[in-house]
Amino acid sequence: MAPDSARAHALADLGIPGGGYTGVHWITDGLDLVVTDPEDDSPIAHVHPADPQEMSDAVTTVAAGLREPWELWQRRETLERASALLRDEHERIARILSAESSKTITEARREASRAAETLRLSAAAAPLLEGETLPLSDSARGSGRIGWNRREPLGVVAAITPFNDPLNLVAHKVGPGLIAGNAIVLKPAATTPLSALALVDVLLRAGMPADRMAVLVGTREASSVLVSDPRVAAVSFTGGPATGDVLARLAGARKILMELGGNNAVVVCADGDVAEASAAVVDGAFGVAGQNCLSVQRVFAHESVYDELVSRVVDGAERLRVGSKRDAETDVGPLITEREARRVEDWVHEAVASGAVVRAGGTRRGAFYDPTVLVDVPEDARVMREEVFGPVVSIMSFTDLDEALGRVDDTEFGMQAGVYTSSLETALHAAERLHVGSVLINDTSDFRIDAMPFGGPKRSGVGREGVASAVRELSEPKNVIINRAAIG
Repeated sequence: MAPDSARAHALADLGIPGGGYTGVHWITDGLDLVVTDPEDDSPIAHVHPADPQEMSDAVTTVAAGLREPWELWQRRETLERASALLRDEHERIARILSAESSKTITEARREASRAAETLRLSAAAAPLLEGETLPLSDSARGSGRIGWNRREPLGVVAAITPFNDPLNLVAHKVGPGLIAGNAIVLKPAATTPLSALALVDVLLRAGMPADRMAVLVGTREASSVLVSDPRVAAVSFTGGPATGDVLARLAGARKILMELGGNNAVVVCADGDVAEASAAVVDGAFGVAGQNCLSVQRVFAHESVYDELVSRVVDGAERLRVGSKRDAETDVGPLITEREARRVEDWVHEAVASGAVVRAGGTRRGAFYDPTVLVDVPEDARVMREEVFGPVVSIMSFTDLDEALGRVDDTEFGMQAGVYTSSLETALHAAERLHVGSVLINDTSDFRIDAMPFGGPKRSGVGREGVASAVRELSEPKNVIINRAAIG
């Protein structure tokens, strides 16, 4: 069997028709990019690495597709059917997701369910596009006129997604983008493209017009061509701030929607429930091996509860089972690559060299890094200042709440923060004071429902995702105003 035929057959075994989708066709040759399982580097499948011309051609195809009618009710029904198909094929999709990513099979099943929910919510957002009446009669200059607006699509959307949630974060761009009436060129992460390809296949089977989307795993040059293409009306990106800066320069003056990560903190006050907080910190810091923009990275505990909280978090970390993603009993799988695990290891070593103390973990085996708890961490350590994106949490004590809240905000990120307290006054004070996108009371930063506005100020991003917010971001109002005096 020829190499491309064998590689296409491997994709077919996963239920994926090809290694890319563009020009209303699945790509079944030129499958030269191997997708490996980060657990053991074993090959899963091969996909097509698109070059700059192919990316430009993809924009041409989907831009032409915008000229064909696809009514709002048809878009809604397509997304409803796609949501149902995802639920029906839940186990197959979850196994693809787990194989290519860091997620355990249990985590992958949760993400597959969330992606189906995201598409359902996108379908349900159709009424948001109906717009509103204009308050013309409230102005003397508007006398004799009536008017309204409806939200219309922006055009072609360039969607660029990361490895850590390779299905649901794609759904968060594709679902709102399609219900708003746009065409989409999707570039998934090169390490985890299979979930995205599987999702597009689901959408096509659900009735999406063949020329409304393209999915290509692009080289850096191809990605640059996509973002800088003048026919692209909007760029929706999830990833790191350094890449976000590059894309913003390439995109220039056009609509940009970016989610760029966090350095999330949890504050445990003297009157907080320490047992509940510590269990939630363990879950929020080490789930998906810490590769989550909402991951708990810093914890500030009042001095009266600090020792107990550290003890409980250490105990919880040491109880977690690190191992094969395929085992439903596993709690923590590998990082996405051994290189990333080495980076996390280096950051922890730097912190320890500066005075930090490892209370749990701190051990790497290939791409696996044990859940790690640090104390006495210097404020200028990278594990405190930057997004670790690994299973590492730092716990510090405080005496004054306002001082702790100031330390929470002392970062260039502002995604989410949690506060544990039994005092409503303390909760409201913290909510007012913290400069973040979401403040969670008696919960950690690691909480999100797919319907809520999602994002944060500072370097955490530009605009807001979450289905309803993204629908508004990826559409624009068109006013219609009628001068009744001129109507016969």
